[in-house]
Order: sequence, then C-alpha cells, then structure tokens
Amino acid sequence: MHAADAFRQAVEQQDIEAARELLAADVVFHSPATFHPFIGRETVGALLEIVADTFEDFRYTDELATGDGTHALIFRAAIGGREIEGLDLLRCDDEGRIADFTVMLRPLSGLVPFAQAVGEKLAQAGVQTTRV
Repeated sequence: MHAADAFRQAVEQQDIEAARELLAADVVFHSPATFHPFIGRETVGALLEIVADTFEDFRYTDELATGDGTHALIFRAAIGGREIEGLDLLRCDDEGRIADFTVMLRPLSGLVPFAQAVGEKLAQAGVQTTRV
C-alpha cells in the first residue's frame, strides 16, 4: 500500500498515530496559513492532532496520483459552520515515507477562521514553524 493510501485510511479512521508513523523523520509540512514550514515527525504529528480536532465533518472526496508517486488528496470539511475545500499534496522519500506535505485551503473566508483556531491551539501546545 502506498503511503498516501495508508495516510488517507488512517485519517479517515481518525488514527492520527498511524498517520504520524507514515511521516519521514524530517518531514516538511507547508501550511496554508504560515510562511515558514513545520519540520519533523513530532512537530507535524502534533499539528495533525490539532487540525483533526479543529475540522468538523472532515472527509476526503477525491484522489489524484502522478507517475512519480506524488498524491493529492482532496477534502471537504467545515470550520465554525463554514464549508471549506482543501488539498493534501503528499510527496514520499525513497523509503516510502511522506517527506513533503503541502496543504491548500479555500475559500479565504474559511481559511481565516481555521488559521485563527489552529494558531491559538498551536501556541498553547508550544508547536512552532521552523525558519529556514
């Protein structure tokens, strides 16, 4: 099973620990709300837990794959009753772990309350981006 398929299954089953195990030790997570990335399995795993607790009615709706192993998982969710659409772009390393993880969200009217809610939770948990 490709890491993207296993990741999708873990997220759909709300098994964040299983999702975390699919991340490379030095995974780089590009957030739709921050300029600097989050780096490392522990940091990104903590971020995934916070995001999972923030989204309402999260569900993947589509999946796209390229010949080089890049996968895009398209999702819908809600935040504060507002429907948002997003994309998880996953790129794996030579060991089959997720090494690069980019999230995109739309519309802006959904991204702003999401960024505010997640930002507060990240600050409380002490999770920070990495300046590179």
